[in-house]
Amino acid sequence: MNIASQDFYTQAILSLSALVGLMSFLMLAQGRLLRLIFVFALQGFLLTLATGLCAYSLGNPHLLISAALTFSLKVIFIPWMLQKQVLEMNMHRDVEALKNNTALMLVGASLMVFSYYVLGPIIHGSSMIMLNALAVSLSVVFLGLLLMISHRQAVAHVVGFMSIENGLFFAAIVATHGMPMVVELGVAFDVLVAVILFGIFFLHIRTSIDSLDVDLLNRLHEVDR
Repeated sequence: MNIASQDFYTQAILSLSALVGLMSFLMLAQGRLLRLIFVFALQGFLLTLATGLCAYSLGNPHLLISAALTFSLKVIFIPWMLQKQVLEMNMHRDVEALKNNTALMLVGASLMVFSYYVLGPIIHGSSMIMLNALAVSLSVVFLGLLLMISHRQAVAHVVGFMSIENGLFFAAIVATHGMPMVVELGVAFDVLVAVILFGIFFLHIRTSIDSLDVDLLNRLHEVDR
């Protein structure tokens, strides 16, 4: 099917799908935490654009509220909170050495191909938007899990967790033309609560080991009384 012959909405959603997947690859390759947070904010901005586009093209005004919540949480508040933690811990100059970065990116590419391979027969005959939105969303979930596995810093784990939520949110918005308003508000509230809990988690780690390197937690042992 020729993409150039499609309408503006289809072309825009396909372009945003590709960019959302690209942001996940860029996050996977980052060694500096501030750059990782910045790329996460870019992915949140792309989700905001996709939500606003769906609201305008599909005639769903309530999606504008979802776009505003996405922009407030994933472009402003969450990146600001994570950046604040990194600066307070003086980790903005640290570079995390990723083990075999080339193999890591190849695994990420394989996961994206696997997503298309799995979903292709399932939604065969559906629209191009449906296939690409679901495949990219599934690959974003896989890449978020891979990000959490391959990085040692707790901040990177939070970004990976939020990236997984981004993939699920993108599928819900594009493939289903928007969730009911009460569900979207509930998801936004859950994300906000999760961020607050992560902030408390960071505070306890800093108090205990003065670092956000989760590998150091494996070296802690209970002291026999």
